[in-house]
Amino acid sequence: MFARNVSFRLKSNTHSDYTRTLENEILPMLRKQAGFKEEITLSNPGTQDVVAISLWDSKAHADAYNANYYPEVVRTFARMIDGTPRVQTFEAVTSTYHNDLVAV
Repeated sequence: MFARNVSFRLKSNTHSDYTRTLENEILPMLRKQAGFKEEITLSNPGTQDVVAISLWDSKAHADAYNANYYPEVVRTFARMIDGTPRVQTFEAVTSTYHNDLVAV
């Protein structure tokens, strides 16, 4: 498995817009991508910091997404994000990922 870690800061008062756009526009598109497994988005309630981690079955699928769709995702979020998102990629060493994640 392969992971993309994207970290960024939201502009003030855009958290709900970000969440709505993620749920209504970005996640449906991600679910259609070859090799996409999961999206985990973390936000710190005390700051505007966000970390979005996407899991892919291979580096090739993550790279294809990065080249073909990620630029449009950045444009979609441009009015909400302060600065340039930082993208890091990782090979998964261990995972407890499964299809029936339960929200806590």
